[in-house]
Amino acid sequence: MSAMVQDTTTTAVGAETEGELTDGFHLVIDALKLNGIDTIYGVPGIPITDLGRLAQGEGMRVISFRHEQNAGNAAAIAGFLTKKPGICLTVSAPGFLNGLTALANATTNCFPMILISGSSEREIVDLQQGDYEEMDQLAIAKPLCKAAFRVLHAADIGIGVARAIRAAVSGRPGGVYLDLPAKLFSQVMGAEAGRQSLVKVIDAAPAQLPAPSAIARALDLLKNAKRPLIILGKGAAYAQADEDIRAFVEKSGIPYLPMSMAKGLLPDTHPQSAGAARSQALKDADVVVLIGARLNWLLSHGKGKSWGEPGSKKFIQIDIEPKEMDSNVEIAAPVVGDIGSCVAALLAGMGSSWQAPPADWIKTLETRKEANLAKMAGRLQKNSMPMDFHSALGVLRTIIKERPDAILVNEGANTLDLARGVIDMYQPRKRLDVGTWGVMGVGMGFAIAAAIETGKPVLAVEGDSAFGFSGMEVETICRYNLPVCIVVFNNNGIYRGTDVNQSGHSDAATTVFVKDARYDVMMTAFGGIGVNVTTPDELRVAVNEAMNSGKPTLINAVIDPAAGSESGNIGNLNPQSVVVKKK
Repeated sequence: MSAMVQDTTTTAVGAETEGELTDGFHLVIDALKLNGIDTIYGVPGIPITDLGRLAQGEGMRVISFRHEQNAGNAAAIAGFLTKKPGICLTVSAPGFLNGLTALANATTNCFPMILISGSSEREIVDLQQGDYEEMDQLAIAKPLCKAAFRVLHAADIGIGVARAIRAAVSGRPGGVYLDLPAKLFSQVMGAEAGRQSLVKVIDAAPAQLPAPSAIARALDLLKNAKRPLIILGKGAAYAQADEDIRAFVEKSGIPYLPMSMAKGLLPDTHPQSAGAARSQALKDADVVVLIGARLNWLLSHGKGKSWGEPGSKKFIQIDIEPKEMDSNVEIAAPVVGDIGSCVAALLAGMGSSWQAPPADWIKTLETRKEANLAKMAGRLQKNSMPMDFHSALGVLRTIIKERPDAILVNEGANTLDLARGVIDMYQPRKRLDVGTWGVMGVGMGFAIAAAIETGKPVLAVEGDSAFGFSGMEVETICRYNLPVCIVVFNNNGIYRGTDVNQSGHSDAATTVFVKDARYDVMMTAFGGIGVNVTTPDELRVAVNEAMNSGKPTLINAVIDPAAGSESGNIGNLNPQSVVVKKK
């Protein structure tokens, strides 16, 4: 038990005893360490300032951010990368609310995360008597996360932490809230009783084996397919069943499409990758295998014109959550279980004489791939000034090819949409982006956690609008001297920098930023390296130097203000008025 105190008085704890003691602060730290959690992301303040200090003193890594939402995003992606719950530590009320956005996003994306927040005293909160930062945080958190718990007694800290860990990682992973009122931290108890109250979670995420009948049903459907397709989702990447997933894809011979955070499970240059023929693959497939992917808006809910004629395809879906089945369309062959176990069972059931898909299906997709890649190649090789998105991304595509071990963080509108298709990935869990909700503001939190958790160099490719949500964390990157290179695609605004105020007023248009802003100067203000580039050649040199040095770097990449489309690739989700008012 860490950092016990020797009590030789009767007043310190109000009892006629003496001996080794512990308190709520140390029990929280010991409970986390006992379960292999060694890193905390957060923002210090009342009532958790000393908890961070003591955790650092006990050998934990405590990364302090400038805003709780960014710390929460860091914890969430740490969970994705490690399969252990990432920990975010915040103050009460406003700090809790800031972290709650990241917790809700983690839950939606199925990232295991625990938000631990200090809170005001229950007696005052429940009577609404106006305590410091008074808020019923548990009630607010419950609808937005997988589970929420409150600990009122020091002797229950071990159980509380254990329940939070198990809830975060078991079944479909997600976010968990753990409420720790201020009074809890100073509660004192005997050291030995404290030790005995701690819980080491055993088999926190037990395997969930699929039913043999479900495997047989899926294989029967798949073996009779004429135009089969596999779709890999970020759940497949999270599962870390990389070898079996690759073996299943290659043994089946079936073309596959990776969702953005599943890119690299097999290299995007793999001959079975149909990424460059995505539209045709979705439209013409007759049997689709979903591995850790959901038929949500990112896949047009499995219906509509992108999926061809209604009723033209059957779905096999592998997911640990039974309720996910039939969420949008009928699932002909549901396979419920953890992805590793399900894929292993499919592999075993395929035997040694599995027939490859019909050659004409493979040829059709290959022809479309070649045509689309040839069409894109010229746009990627332009050496224009100012740059457009494609010419800048062409440079980064080459850099990632040469540095496949680097982690790519990506967010924005056009910056995100185009990078997904342009930049090939070669290893699993190397591409981190906005995920299921499509939110912006995750970039710096993701980049920091990726560097902390993996020790690998990070390349964060940011739209100028997206960067603004978390840009102050460049100070955090400098403070911890992290190997993060940020490239801000600066086209002077949201979507484009050419919008005008239709009223004729001197105010800038709602989507326009300061013209020719120098984001690189932000980084130099905190001791990092800032570079301004205007051509693809300058961008190539600057990024390579940053990645070689491992020093915090921000590159302001000047993009044509007219480049970019309204809302990126999802403009159809952004309604626009067609009514013209008379003035």
